[in-house]
Order: sequence, then structure tokens, then C-alpha cells
Amino acid sequence: MNALPLVLASLLAAAGTATAQTKPRFLNPPTLPPSRGYTQVVDVPAESRLLYISGQVPLDSAGNLVAPGDFRGQAEQVFANLGHALTAAGASFADVVKLSYFVRDVSHLSDLRAVRDRHVNRAAPPASTLVEVSHLFRDDVLLEIEAVAAVPRR
Repeated sequence: MNALPLVLASLLAAAGTATAQTKPRFLNPPTLPPSRGYTQVVDVPAESRLLYISGQVPLDSAGNLVAPGDFRGQAEQVFANLGHALTAAGASFADVVKLSYFVRDVSHLSDLRAVRDRHVNRAAPPASTLVEVSHLFRDDVLLEIEAVAAVPRR
């Protein structure tokens, strides 16, 4: 007796009753340290369209440095640039699932968080990594931020 048809029928029945995950799940397992302003794990459904946004820096659309020497002003421009990149791809900050920060001086973290919190979903913030670096591509650039977004297919 060939059991393959029975196995296939069982698998199809089980698949039909399962509900597909349509939005990312933001998880903070109790077995990991508490997180402040970020999520430890973001589970992105397979059917999402992923966007990888290159590191954005505080340059305007003409390539001019914005807010020389002013970390918070540069952070504002970086988030504005991220917003432009997301919009160009049909996404928004609500779709961002991961942010990677590269900063020259981590002592500006409170300013960075204040700017970030005006853009991301604070109830389900993106997963994040912050790295203090000794140098970026220019001496007058104080931070760079890259993003990953998961956009539901429509």
C-alpha cells in the first residue's frame, strides 16, 4: 500500500488550517536582557518584500553636510534621508525591522534616541545594533544609519 497520498492529504489539511503570518512579529524573550527602544527579535514573514537601505549620512540631496559639529542636527538629517529612501521604495518607518547605527561618539545616545523615537513605532521598535567607530568616510560626519524594512506584499 502506498502511504504517500495519505501523507500528502494530511499535510495539505494541516496547511489549510494554519494561519499565515502576514506582519512581522516583534519579540523580547524574557530569557534575554531587557531592551530600551529596540526589539531583540523580529520575525519577518517569508512573503514580505525586503528593502536594504544603505547607510545614510547627514548630507542633503545636493551632497552638502547638514549641521556640522551638531550630532542631533546630523541625526535629524540622517532620519530624513532614511525617510526619503523608504518613500522611494513605497515604504515607511512603520515597515522598518532593523536599524544599524555607526556613531563617532556614543555619549550622544540620548540625542539619537530622541530623534529615533519620533520616527519609529515605539510600541514595536526595530531590532537595532549600535557601534561606536573611530572614523566614518568623512571627518565631519558624526553618524551613519542603515535600515532593513519588511513591506507586506499587496
